[in-house]
Amino acid sequence: MSGLYPARYWHQLPSGKLQCDLCPRGCKLAEGVKGFCQARQAKDGAMWLTTFGLSTPPRLDPIEKKPLHHFLPGSQVLSFGHPGCNLGCKFCQNWSLSKAEEFSGLVESHSPQDIVRLAQSKGAASVAMTYNDPVPNLEFGAEVAAACQQAGLKVVLVTAGYINPEARAEYFAQVDAANIDLKAFHDAFYKKLCKGRLQPVLDTLCFVRNFTTLWLELTHLLITGWNDDPKETKAMCDWIVENLGPDTPLHLSAFHPAYKMAEAPPTPFSTLRRAFDIAQEAGLRFVYTGNVHDPEGDRTRCPHCHRTVIQRDWYRIVDYRLKGSACGYCGEKIPGCFSAA
Repeated sequence: MSGLYPARYWHQLPSGKLQCDLCPRGCKLAEGVKGFCQARQAKDGAMWLTTFGLSTPPRLDPIEKKPLHHFLPGSQVLSFGHPGCNLGCKFCQNWSLSKAEEFSGLVESHSPQDIVRLAQSKGAASVAMTYNDPVPNLEFGAEVAAACQQAGLKVVLVTAGYINPEARAEYFAQVDAANIDLKAFHDAFYKKLCKGRLQPVLDTLCFVRNFTTLWLELTHLLITGWNDDPKETKAMCDWIVENLGPDTPLHLSAFHPAYKMAEAPPTPFSTLRRAFDIAQEAGLRFVYTGNVHDPEGDRTRCPHCHRTVIQRDWYRIVDYRLKGSACGYCGEKIPGCFSAA
């Protein structure tokens, strides 16, 4: 079930090279050459996905680990990653998979139906394409999503949102929930540390909010000296409130040294707490801390009566006070998806 599969979103240039139109990178490929993502290749005058059916061994995770805090809390999700990535983050936690030129030994072969059967056998409520970015493997992800929807399973996408308009319209139409990584709020960060640009990510976020019905949450990884300036944090949070709405959950994560930034310092807890306070002051109603043990920053509070309706300890729910989608104390509706129906 693995191997070459006809890719979509490309066109031939007058020079004879093929341009990939899946993401803003726009790789121009001569015969036999793979794109930056290592998953798409020009071959015999056409573009091919070379990793169709290949994934990390699927495993069961709590949905809170994606992280998603307002989507089927307490449920289990079958998670798997795709080979390759269309960004070049120097701080990548999954670099052995996202940056490998050869994937043998890192992945297994699975059909979309295999993944559905495995999710059902383990009692998962949803399937997540996660770990490294699923965008370069759109064709396989789209077939997995279609198989999941047919079987009554929810579909989760964990992505950096670096995708072109036509492709994102197709992909996100098949998704029930997404966590999109907003890595920074200035273009220099994306250029220097990710080999990408900020604006396409902002465009994806606005598209998801305005033209889809999926549930959206954001993750923002704070790296000392790069994107932790309080003014940048405030500007980012103000933008989220204005463009995505104050009910958009924001997860603030701590950086842990990895890949080409193995010598960089880990994020101090005080930085997370400062960003947490800034986000709340900007008007975001659901702000969380991640990658640290912080029960205070991991609880969901009712925006009306301010009482805790979901208390977590790491990824485990230890107290749950919602009735349906409403606060169990005052009846205020809490935004999110709290039922699999």
